[in-house]
Amino acid sequence: LAVAVGFRTGLFNIGVEGQLYIGAACAVYVGSAVALPTILHLPLALLAGAVGGGLWGLIPGWLKAKTGAHEVINTIMLNYIAFRLVDWLLKNGLQRPGANNPISPNVLPTADLPRIFQDPIRFHWGFFIALAFAALVGWFLFKTTWGFNLRTVGANPDAARYAGMNIVTSTMLAMALSGALAGLAGANEVLGVNHNLTASFSPGYGFDAIA
Repeated sequence: LAVAVGFRTGLFNIGVEGQLYIGAACAVYVGSAVALPTILHLPLALLAGAVGGGLWGLIPGWLKAKTGAHEVINTIMLNYIAFRLVDWLLKNGLQRPGANNPISPNVLPTADLPRIFQDPIRFHWGFFIALAFAALVGWFLFKTTWGFNLRTVGANPDAARYAGMNIVTSTMLAMALSGALAGLAGANEVLGVNHNLTASFSPGYGFDAIA
């Protein structure tokens, strides 16, 4: 979904992996450092992941819209910045107290995504969140004015500009939404499967998504 939103707007977001890492880090921080009831804590941790990924995606979107810098180059470079930033956090402020290896504290039980079955089956409610967002993204792209604008900009930016559509806003919005979906995917992984963050928690989900 994260990659598809960018593609529909004519943008090649190669930075989904980095956005996923930033989202996971934000979700783990909120999930482990904030004490709230489950009804507030879990949505807040998921939202933190989406916001973190969205802000990370907004950077290449802003650079593309304001300077014309190609998003493929910027997102590739931002991937490695994200990897190193998360690695640094896991050795400093986000490291589990007393741990010698780069690993975060476990998220509190109130921020866990519930599992459907008992261990060792790891199937959890994040699956249904993903289905809900698949429907939501489809509705947004094909049933709303904003979605129509994004698709028009992706199909023919010159025609979109002639029709009065704001190319700058559409570009930034598309990359922010793309990053937010990637960040939510990272939050899903750490809150529903691992319950903590390590430097190599993703085997390349963001890169697989491009294919």
